[in-house]
Amino acid sequence: MYALVDCNSFFASCEQIFRPDLRHKPVVVLSNNDGCIVARSREAKALQIPELQPYFKVKELLQRHRVAVFSSNYELYGDISRRVVTILREYAPQLEVYSIDESFLLLDGCQYRWYDYGAEIKNTLWRDVRMPVCVGFAQTKTLAKLANHIAKKSQKLNGVCVLERLDEWRSVFKKLPVDKIWGVGGRLARRLAAQGIHSVHDLQSADSKQIRRHFGVTLERTVAELNGERCLSLESQPQRKKQIYATRSFGQRVDSQQGLEQAVSLYASRAAVKLRKQKSLVKTLLVFIQSSRFDADSYYNSAVYQLPFASNDSGQIIAAAKQLVARLYRPGYAYAKAGVGLIELVDEGPAQLNFFDAYQSEKSAKLMQVIDQLNRSAPQVFFASSGINPSWQMQRRLKSPAYTTRLSEIPRVS
Repeated sequence: MYALVDCNSFFASCEQIFRPDLRHKPVVVLSNNDGCIVARSREAKALQIPELQPYFKVKELLQRHRVAVFSSNYELYGDISRRVVTILREYAPQLEVYSIDESFLLLDGCQYRWYDYGAEIKNTLWRDVRMPVCVGFAQTKTLAKLANHIAKKSQKLNGVCVLERLDEWRSVFKKLPVDKIWGVGGRLARRLAAQGIHSVHDLQSADSKQIRRHFGVTLERTVAELNGERCLSLESQPQRKKQIYATRSFGQRVDSQQGLEQAVSLYASRAAVKLRKQKSLVKTLLVFIQSSRFDADSYYNSAVYQLPFASNDSGQIIAAAKQLVARLYRPGYAYAKAGVGLIELVDEGPAQLNFFDAYQSEKSAKLMQVIDQLNRSAPQVFFASSGINPSWQMQRRLKSPAYTTRLSEIPRVS
């Protein structure tokens, strides 16, 4: 049996944990630089507040309904996610962290009353973290995702849905649109509609050979999963990325080479941390810079750099990125965005070298290990080339405190 535990309106729920005065009230969270609405509490959704709308367009509507508005607080969200996963590990022998707010639990060999077990998970996460979740149980990952969706939508189920005897759910599957299935997006749903497949039941009942002929093997596996046949296994270790990117729009336009070098240094450092986390090295990196695409005379350019040897040393990667900025920079433009991509990655493991090969030194590797240890819970050290409190950094004017990761911002109870 699989279980999918999904946090409800995760970003908004995180903001409500240390603000009990906001529970059962509308809350929205904004994207980088306070641009668009990316998360809404259930109460905000009930007010028909649209998602992915620019903040300035709906600001008056939010004020009229007294909606609490927050900038993205990634430090808080990441820490709450870790706390949720720590608790979930106690409920399953194997677990896959699918995203920051979703985890699959593999419960094969366990003998429980599944609805009661889901209710226990749900109640524990609320008691210990104050995080509302829904739990879906089924024999396959695709069905577990579907069960979780049903749990969210049905008030009768109280946040827990168990899909065991599929025939008993036929009437529900006939009502659910096909795009509610994991992996079936809007474009694919339109193609399926042209074949007369509109609901979950329609796809579940479809001929798998015909599905493979018209849509490929991936959707054929989805059909098998909808009928209780496992095709997707649990991924207890996240797959290594083939490329790693760190990009951001600036909080303020940057018109100097020094400002661009600072931004690119920061992004290169962040990409290097991700690189070391998955135990990889980079051989080639890419840097791009661009002005706003809405400018009458816009500018975009990119360049690549081949490192002399594969490395995960932040200092070396930053130095290469700064060289590319010097090559790309053109005066007279107000730059709105920049990014660093690590585009040719190799495993960190032992490699066959010859006498003339250069390679990353042991001293460099140990230094990176120390830096990562120091920065594990919160940033402690950084490369000076990133600048100190630069004006171009992402704007988060409505950010809540880092309640759980910064001593000076620990909540006080009176």
